[in-house]
Amino acid sequence: MPRPEFQAPPDVFYNESEARKYTTSSRIIEIQSRISERALELLALPNDGVPKLLLDIGCGSGLSGETLTEHGHHWIGYDISKSMLDVALERETEGDLLLADMGQGLGLRPGVIDGAISISAIQWLCNADKSSHEPRLRLKAFFGSLYRCLARGARAVLQFYADNVKQSEMIVTFAMRAGFAGGVVVDWPHSSKAKKSYLVLTCGPPSVTTSLPKGKGENGEACSDDDDNESSGEDGDRTVGIYERNRPKKRQKTKKNGKGKDWLLRKKEQMRRRGHDVPADTKYTGRKRKGYF
Repeated sequence: MPRPEFQAPPDVFYNESEARKYTTSSRIIEIQSRISERALELLALPNDGVPKLLLDIGCGSGLSGETLTEHGHHWIGYDISKSMLDVALERETEGDLLLADMGQGLGLRPGVIDGAISISAIQWLCNADKSSHEPRLRLKAFFGSLYRCLARGARAVLQFYADNVKQSEMIVTFAMRAGFAGGVVVDWPHSSKAKKSYLVLTCGPPSVTTSLPKGKGENGEACSDDDDNESSGEDGDRTVGIYERNRPKKRQKTKKNGKGKDWLLRKKEQMRRRGHDVPADTKYTGRKRKGYF
């Protein structure tokens, strides 16, 4: 059976019946709880006894949010499925719930969030469910808004299921372009069913505190260095993939004909040498004039 993201858009697939079916499955509850615990572990929050304000992106019916509550944290849940959020309200989850499309950005104030988790959600952004959807633009909007709302030094741990290597690389690329440092941690890389990928991101440039933990292997133990270096097939079996922060530089504005400020300064200097009366250079030289009524 194909994964849910290949069957229908999330707000359509997770209708009322599917939302209740998902939330009452003991198997899904156990898996969600286990993945959420691992995500919280990778989040590496300081053990100072102070509750943190966290994001649960793609919170669904609140299964992953319950893990955050059990650890004493406050959380805000985002989901695009109204039916899922209705079930979460019925279950009286303790987080604040928002009906929103993460592909349009999170819309939170800068620097107010202490950390973020997401369980099996961000791969939906790689699909164009509507004619207006462009996966690259949606990933850019999501990671850009996530970077802005996190406090500097805070982490985001996003567990995802990529359909192929190209999809995984696209997700990581846009995270790095937003300004994040970090990489992918893979648990049980040699298992086709138990394999789990976590995108572990730190808000800000790389530092000593941004080093990634080992992925888990057999018996729940950390994989050895030998496992890190092994690879097989297209995806490989690496337990940790570290990527460089790659924030693109702002492009300098140029005129349509390619004659920008530098060209204008050279032209003025040339006119001065020829004896012409040329206005002095200022910080406003080469700026576009505003339109007047």
